[in-house]
Amino acid sequence: MTQNRSSKKRLSIALAITATWFFIELLGGFYANSLALLADAAHMLTDLAALGLSLFALIISVRPATHEKTYGYFRAEILAALANGVFLVLIGIYICYEAYQRFMFPPEVRSVPMLVVATTGLVANLVTASLLCSAQHDNLNIRGAFLHVLGDTLGSVGAIVAGIIMVVWHWYLADPIVSIIVALLIIYGSWHLVRESVDVLLEGTPRHLNVTNILADLGSVNGVRSVHD
Repeated sequence: MTQNRSSKKRLSIALAITATWFFIELLGGFYANSLALLADAAHMLTDLAALGLSLFALIISVRPATHEKTYGYFRAEILAALANGVFLVLIGIYICYEAYQRFMFPPEVRSVPMLVVATTGLVANLVTASLLCSAQHDNLNIRGAFLHVLGDTLGSVGAIVAGIIMVVWHWYLADPIVSIIVALLIIYGSWHLVRESVDVLLEGTPRHLNVTNILADLGSVNGVRSVHD
């Protein structure tokens, strides 16, 4: 219960920080005409949904079991983790699509404002990530929220790199190129979350266990004739 209360507090603070910086990055992205910044803001919007969903699932999961829900509500957190993973994959695909459009017609980007907003966004993301880091190892739901924030942190780093390139060399293709790299990293990380969530929901064998070896070890015990179920 203490761990649950601590996780709820961390998620609430992370939610407040993310909401504030979403509006800042959104306005900065439109002003600077930067896809990398707008992509980061869009991802931050999914962070808001993900953190809110994770917080809701955390509250629901501690409800006592009933005659209708005899196993309780713990798997609400797994469903939230699965939803977060799917959202991340979709966001990554959308960013790749928008980046492709900018490859065809690369617009001019106000690099300096973009760089300033991206740098402050990185600080906010690092603070949020540090809040969730310690709790994400033992909770798949928190891990989903953490991966959202981690993807956002990568987006901020990418926007900073693109901003520096455009300030120094005025090479505006850096904006969509960095956006695609960040999107692919987001998709890669979130796919593992989706796969792990599905394994839990289907009650699959944990990946660190080798069932063949376990059956062989049990079968070698004197008096054991067969192992099943």
